[in-house]
Amino acid sequence: MGKEFFTLDDFFFDGKTVLVRVDINSPIDPETGSLKEITKIKRHGETLLELAEKGARVVALSHQGREGESDFVPLKQHAKTASELLGVNIGYVDDVCGDKAVSAIKRLKPSEILLLENVRFVSEETKVKSLKEQLKTNLVRNLSTVSDIFVNDAFPAAHRSHVSLIAFTEVMPSAAGRVMEAEVKALSSIMNDPERPCVYLLGGSKIDDSFRVAENALKTGIADKVLVTGLLAVAFVAARGVDVGEVNKRLIISKGASEYIEQTRKLMDAFGDKIKLPLDFALEINGERVEAEVGSLPHNAQIKDLGEQTISEFAGILRKAKTIVINGPAGVYEDDRFSKGTEVLLKAIAETQAFSLAGGGHTLEALEKFGVSSKISYVSTGGKAMLSLLAGEKLPAVEALKKAYLRAVSEGKGE
Repeated sequence: MGKEFFTLDDFFFDGKTVLVRVDINSPIDPETGSLKEITKIKRHGETLLELAEKGARVVALSHQGREGESDFVPLKQHAKTASELLGVNIGYVDDVCGDKAVSAIKRLKPSEILLLENVRFVSEETKVKSLKEQLKTNLVRNLSTVSDIFVNDAFPAAHRSHVSLIAFTEVMPSAAGRVMEAEVKALSSIMNDPERPCVYLLGGSKIDDSFRVAENALKTGIADKVLVTGLLAVAFVAARGVDVGEVNKRLIISKGASEYIEQTRKLMDAFGDKIKLPLDFALEINGERVEAEVGSLPHNAQIKDLGEQTISEFAGILRKAKTIVINGPAGVYEDDRFSKGTEVLLKAIAETQAFSLAGGGHTLEALEKFGVSSKISYVSTGGKAMLSLLAGEKLPAVEALKKAYLRAVSEGKGE
């Protein structure tokens, strides 16, 4: 795959004011108001520090939470946490694009970093939809006049068409930051030319996301095998006509599975040889783990994990894979009685020499719990953006960077 967008390697940053869209949106403890997780801040630190080391005046822009929700908070503590993590002072201003923010940006010296206020505090960030109107916003007009280069590093938000993600590329020289670059590179290597066999291990409780990923992987021929686990497996088994019991039926319906039943049947008819469904499940009965084969499931017990036969079969398939995509736990891994499927499969992957890519909040938590994060080739913080790309969808923020690159090349300003 040829070059599609500029990266930090393509610009001279010394003395330039660089507007960097990051995504340090983090879980907030509802009781204390403190940050519960700082992975994103660590990841974006690489881009921010590199720019500072190259002599740029760095202006960071991010969102946090959604309007009306408890995590819709200012970014002051994010700046403090980033300063401690990165070992440099990260300035903060409680303004996004008004006079206060503009003045703070103008005062920046080379190699200094400033974090602006939560960009979603400005309603036009999410409410102005057309690109033409986005270019007229105060956000774009005010910040572009005091910035020389735009860097988009916010891959986790790349599936959105918000102002700060797609409009600055129209008015400024633009590049991908290191997080954006690494995420797109890792995902593209799987989408375009995976080493085979390529195996997808899909699970979790978000049936719609996992189904779309499975469908695209099979229809495009990317996946040689799709191992179905978690609530997704319950939905697939039910679609085959197996009685999964009232408890599980209600559960998958509450997660929107009913709208995928017919599509699931068609997918299994077309790619049945590539889709591996569980042979058995583990259920909770009277507080105990009880295993049962798919054809003889108890009527009123909740499925909470894969059974031993399935775990063994799936682990064997994973050990022979050369490329592995992981999204979603195999069961209720938080409960030690039902963590076996998730633990054994993740550890089997960790022992292989395969290129492995993992993503999704619960997947990352499970990797940490079982101590195998460092054994995974690439751990994506992309969440919904990662799933959208794996489902074959275009990401607006990435497309905006590509468009900016092509425009610069055609004008003789690039390669």
